[in-house]
Amino acid sequence: MSVPAARPAFGLISVALTALLLPLATATAQKAPPVAEQIAAAVLALPTEMRDGAGVLGYKTVGKLEVLRPTKNGMLCLADDPAEEQFHVSCYADSMDPFMARGRSLRLQGTTGAQVDTVRFAEVKSGKIKMPTQPAALYQIFGAKDAYDAASNTVKNGRSLFVVYIPFATPQSTGLSTTPSDTKPWLMLPGTAKAHIMFTSKM
Repeated sequence: MSVPAARPAFGLISVALTALLLPLATATAQKAPPVAEQIAAAVLALPTEMRDGAGVLGYKTVGKLEVLRPTKNGMLCLADDPAEEQFHVSCYADSMDPFMARGRSLRLQGTTGAQVDTVRFAEVKSGKIKMPTQPAALYQIFGAKDAYDAASNTVKNGRSLFVVYIPFATPQSTGLSTTPSDTKPWLMLPGTAKAHIMFTSKM
């Protein structure tokens, strides 16, 4: 009885090639927007008069956050992350950067959820992270991934969040309630390094 000749494993080769090419295709499809566009979108979180002097961190390569523009007025903005599913830009007083940068570093290392603040609070207590001694503002815009329109440099149906950090503030020291409200400012995480006054609004 003759033995059939071995058939080339074209199916296996095809599967292997597909597995190899998928990451490449994903990386190619997910490109960072032009630097000028990222800067224009990021600073929208700020009041108009503060935008020109704000520094911006963004992405020349997806996944690598780097300086796109240095700060001249003490405000630092984060461009929208191309890898995230939602649109999000934020700007904050650079006095908060040691705390913010440490959070980003911890998340890159795999630390998640409340553990990020657990580590940061301990490092603030030990003196490793220096917190501002004066109030420090944070401005953010959230929206669907397609919320930002580059042609008009606007965010459609976005949600704006404004925060003022006052490390270790309490209801007694500020006169603010800790009850969340959509119409009044309120104090979140009182008594901690991350204590802040919350303000929210629709765009």
